[in-house]
Amino acid sequence: MNIGIIGAGHIGGTLTRRLSALGHEVSVANSRGPESLTSLASETGATPVSTKEAAQSGELVIVTIPENKIPNLPRHLFAGVPESVIVIDTGNYYPQQRDGRIDPIENGMPESRWVEEQLGRPVIKAFNNIYAQHLLENGKPAGAPGRIALPVAGNDDVAKAIVLKLVDELGFDGVDAGSLDESWRQQPATPVYATDLDAKGVRRALSEASPERKPEWRAKTKKAG
Repeated sequence: MNIGIIGAGHIGGTLTRRLSALGHEVSVANSRGPESLTSLASETGATPVSTKEAAQSGELVIVTIPENKIPNLPRHLFAGVPESVIVIDTGNYYPQQRDGRIDPIENGMPESRWVEEQLGRPVIKAFNNIYAQHLLENGKPAGAPGRIALPVAGNDDVAKAIVLKLVDELGFDGVDAGSLDESWRQQPATPVYATDLDAKGVRRALSEASPERKPEWRAKTKKAG
């Protein structure tokens, strides 16, 4: 599969390594330009490209950048990209730790629904609830005891099935986590977040999630004066 990756940080770099090793043709971009990706390209065989080229280079495109950088992506990034191209969002909202305040998310919009609106394209939410090191090292063959499961949420069943297959190829059990409006169930501080559960555990954790964000995962309220 031809795959574009926008973002070469912890998750983006890991997916570049893993997917290239599996034989996929990977094009990777970051905010600093292709010349900054020489080392990663040399290590993996991936092709360093511009952000716009990454958006137009694959059957599947992974957007894996900080939430507060999403609005800084080129305008009309996916203009002319066929509707059949799947877009994965791996992002999480960290208001106090990194991103600052994003009002629609603070007001209850699921993170990936907000990303979808910014990109102007439907997205599938995946790879957001696992540490990059575990994504790199802890994949196991199908049926292996203790195989980690990853939730995948989205509205397009065909696209979601392809992403679930990719999750399996990477060595994890994919769990259908419902629609994108239900993707809050896999946001930070929910029972499934960064817990490395198996498929049964992921389903249970998704069912136990609460839409109410804990105070440490909300933007701080400014004090009067």
